[in-house]
Amino acid sequence: MTTRFETRLREGPPLVADGGMGVLLQAAVPGLRCPEEANLRAPDSVLALHLGFIRAGADVIETNSFGANRRKLRAHFLEDELTAINETAVKLAREAREVSGREVLVAGSIGPAGDAGDRRDRQAELFAEQASLLEGRGVDLLVLETFYDLDELVAAIAAVRTVASSPIVALMSFDSDGETLAGVGAAAAAARLAPLGLAAFGANHGAGLQAALRALDAMAGTGVPLAALPNVGLASISGGRVVYPHATPEYFSDFAAHAERLGARLVGGCCGTTPAEIAAIRAAVDSRREPSSPIAPQPRELQVSPAASSTETNLQRRLRTGEFVVSVELDPPRGGNAEAMLAVARELAASGRVHALDVNDNPMARARMNALLASIAIERDCGLETIPHVTPRDTSVMGLQSLLLGAHAEGIRNILAVTGDPPEVGDYPGAGGVYEVDSIGLTRILACLNAGTDYNGREIDAPTSFFTGVAVNPAADDLDAELERFLQKVEAGAAFAMTQALFDLSYLERMLERLGGRSPIPLLVGVFYVRSHSLAERLHNEVPGIVIPDAIRASFRAAGSGAAAVGLGLARELVAGARDLAAGVYVIPPFRQPAAALDVI
Repeated sequence: MTTRFETRLREGPPLVADGGMGVLLQAAVPGLRCPEEANLRAPDSVLALHLGFIRAGADVIETNSFGANRRKLRAHFLEDELTAINETAVKLAREAREVSGREVLVAGSIGPAGDAGDRRDRQAELFAEQASLLEGRGVDLLVLETFYDLDELVAAIAAVRTVASSPIVALMSFDSDGETLAGVGAAAAAARLAPLGLAAFGANHGAGLQAALRALDAMAGTGVPLAALPNVGLASISGGRVVYPHATPEYFSDFAAHAERLGARLVGGCCGTTPAEIAAIRAAVDSRREPSSPIAPQPRELQVSPAASSTETNLQRRLRTGEFVVSVELDPPRGGNAEAMLAVARELAASGRVHALDVNDNPMARARMNALLASIAIERDCGLETIPHVTPRDTSVMGLQSLLLGAHAEGIRNILAVTGDPPEVGDYPGAGGVYEVDSIGLTRILACLNAGTDYNGREIDAPTSFFTGVAVNPAADDLDAELERFLQKVEAGAAFAMTQALFDLSYLERMLERLGGRSPIPLLVGVFYVRSHSLAERLHNEVPGIVIPDAIRASFRAAGSGAAAVGLGLARELVAGARDLAAGVYVIPPFRQPAAALDVI
């Protein structure tokens, strides 16, 4: 049976939708944990905003429920209010319709699940639960909006259909190139959505009006009505507030005319749009306005870059041919002068016994020169290959990719992906790490860049050629968990590994036995050159993951002033023993004496 919404969608002029609820509510109601909380804390504000859009001419108003699934509410400690928030969202929208006296349709708004890495079955439960609550309170249609993952949107549609019979409008967010954040083009999205029996599909949120029109142009021709509800434009931050451009009503009016020409049957706005913009859309629809000028499609500018060199790194070649690798670990300087670090690098390079330098990334969560930048300086200065440590602790996924691409352009190829010491152990108590991904996720980022895409699957100008390493701790308390993560790193794209510093190779032997006799990727064993009993005790008792057997600590204690000789002998024994078990070693030299690593090797 055709619903009232579907009839109005296909007959007469386009329907006018409302604008952006969330941004306006958060500006109007201080202290909201999320816009949806206003349904309970400030219902009068929600009602007033609905009425403002209705009076501006909206035929369709969306419930204030975009982020009201169980997972998103749990993040704001509002999970217990799930039912109340969703049901009140519908109640307030219906009340606004009654107060206005107009024939307005109420759309139940449902956003993405909130974690693209989650299992699809769990996501389906979230969508179905919210859709059931919204339809149960009497919405006229359901709008699944602001999706960038096409697979998630398709799964959401299927999940909603298990509990609801209302018409569904499906909307994705596109950038100015007509692609989603995940790299899905508008035409491909339309081809996937067209057979699903939707009332309409199209674009919302995104990079603004022009981006929405380009997406509509690519989505036209399937026979399914289109919808366009874009942001005013690109957001910025001013004084701690999110602000949007001041698009003129004339600009929105012309947008509505273009959208109708491209087949849009539902036209409205998203973030930054107010009743003033909706009134302009209403006026354009009522006057059957003609577009002022055609929106010329602007194909993505392709920059053809030469492919990155696939030449093996020195480290990669040595590991492939079975040559024993020796690296020395360095800490970058705590200031802006790299000369002391470079002098050590030159000395190690001149020895002919060191094949690489692995460079720490803010060890012990204390700010130092960035490991990638320090590595670039070393390679330029003395030609010795580096293995910079990279951690997701200090920057976002976007920032990580930017740093890695810049380092690649400067010739860095070997990377050690590590989680990094937590910020609270360092110089910034109370600080929090970014950690949008862990070391496994960082390994996946590197694999994506090597495949020619970013982490979301969007093409980059040319593939990178990183040689990716990861950390593993054979002396971990829970070896099962450690090996599970190690194998996940290998699956994600790791090509070599560096162990935690070991003082007893029996831990490595045990790990290799658990792996079936050999490691799936080459291993470099960490050898810490310890020169005092006090350091041995601190490492064992205070540094996570390091185990120094009782007998070794006792030998340091007994040696007294001769502890340095004990440490040197032990380090040399470990290097010799590693030749039968691993592909190489990396030596951690004594504090502020990096050249002493040469005594070990």
